[in-house]
Amino acid sequence: MENPGFEMHEEKIQSSSNMKEQTKQEVPERKNHWSLMNIFLVCLLACIISTILGVLIISLVYIRNIGFVTELNIQKHEITSPKTPIRMSDKKRVDVKFQFLNHLGKSKVFQFPGGDIQWARFRSDVKDYPSDEEMEFGTSINNQRSKMTFGTLRIKSKGLRAPHWHFNANEHGFLLKGSAWIGVVDAGGSIVTTYNVTAGQVIFFPKNTLHWVKNVGEDDCLFLLFFTTHEELQTLDVDDVFFSTPEDIAARSLKPQGGVNFIRTFKKQTEDQAINLPPNLVELVQNASYVQSPDKLVWRYFYNLKDSTEFKLPGGIIQWARFRKNGAGLNDNEKIFSDSLQMHENALTLATIRIYSNGLRQPHFHFNANEMGYVISGCGKVGIIVSSKITTDFDIGTGDVVFFPIGTQHYIKSTCDEDLLMILAFSTGNQLQTLDMDDYFHATADHILAQLFFKKQEEFKKIPRFSEDQAINLPQQLRLIAKNN
Repeated sequence: MENPGFEMHEEKIQSSSNMKEQTKQEVPERKNHWSLMNIFLVCLLACIISTILGVLIISLVYIRNIGFVTELNIQKHEITSPKTPIRMSDKKRVDVKFQFLNHLGKSKVFQFPGGDIQWARFRSDVKDYPSDEEMEFGTSINNQRSKMTFGTLRIKSKGLRAPHWHFNANEHGFLLKGSAWIGVVDAGGSIVTTYNVTAGQVIFFPKNTLHWVKNVGEDDCLFLLFFTTHEELQTLDVDDVFFSTPEDIAARSLKPQGGVNFIRTFKKQTEDQAINLPPNLVELVQNASYVQSPDKLVWRYFYNLKDSTEFKLPGGIIQWARFRKNGAGLNDNEKIFSDSLQMHENALTLATIRIYSNGLRQPHFHFNANEMGYVISGCGKVGIIVSSKITTDFDIGTGDVVFFPIGTQHYIKSTCDEDLLMILAFSTGNQLQTLDMDDYFHATADHILAQLFFKKQEEFKKIPRFSEDQAINLPQQLRLIAKNN
């Protein structure tokens, strides 16, 4: 007889054995499952760490590059902010006034056999600046896109500013002293305009026009020159061009007797001949003539500023070499000059201003021009307001150059016993547009001024109106003395 309990017990054992076998089979599968998860998590963590490290490395490289580029830009002076007058070499902070002031008399003198030149200009290489102050001025006129550069040209007696032309600027000059003979060659070379200038007169050379200046007096010539560029001036002298041209090309172009052998007789001087004065000039030149071309040609490049109309004001006098719409107030020759200015892009307006002792060219600004000036004689004080946060005032004297960006309010006061005399240039060949402080106060309604300045409306009746233009004025007591005299 079979024992059912035994069979049941045997089945339980078998069942238990089967379960153990199944468990043994499942355990490796779970282990495999967790192993894959672990690998996935480790890989994910590795990716996250790699990403974080990559971002950190890129950030550090970016910051380093930004720092490098910033430093490079400072070195090249490509920073436009007026609040960064720092030279990387010594971290010296430069007074904000040097954005508007250049002590030209202290700058480097470039000497040549026949004279010398001094510059108030932008330089593309910061190493070419003699000082941080000059770099501040050069950077300022460049950042403001001023279209203005200034220089003085001194030519010794019988010296010659070599025939040359400027790639990137018109040239306007004022002869301060001496006498000179000028030549200008038009396109094609068929028209050559020559004329004589004396102290107080203006010369004009359009961009890419070949011209020369010869001192024909016994004394030095001193020209005050303005160029219509805020970049580095680009010039080619005829002698430099000649010696840079292959001999056979020059011979084929000029076709001289003797051909290329004649060309080879020209010897380049070791010293730059930009202002030329050979020691054996008497042997070289036996017959020099300084003819004057007809007025209709001359007045395209010349203006007799010293004999032009004087605009007399209570505190001084202004004379203009400028464009006038429809030639208003100009004689026939002056109209030729006026039309010539408007014909050429980026021409300048020139003026001389004489401010009597203690006189004031009152605060004003120009709608359509930057302004640059050179102090011929006397001394004064200048004030400039660029914004509520950028204002400056400073003293000026003989030989100083000042710069007033378009739209900035500025004044010029004479502070010496003698008159303050300046030559001014404005970056417009059109009619200059200016607004003086007294004019814009009178043009603004009293109730608007009262609201703006927290003063009662009737208080503004205390600001008088004058029948006489007060652009250059004098204190009331001095005006009375001047009238009595």
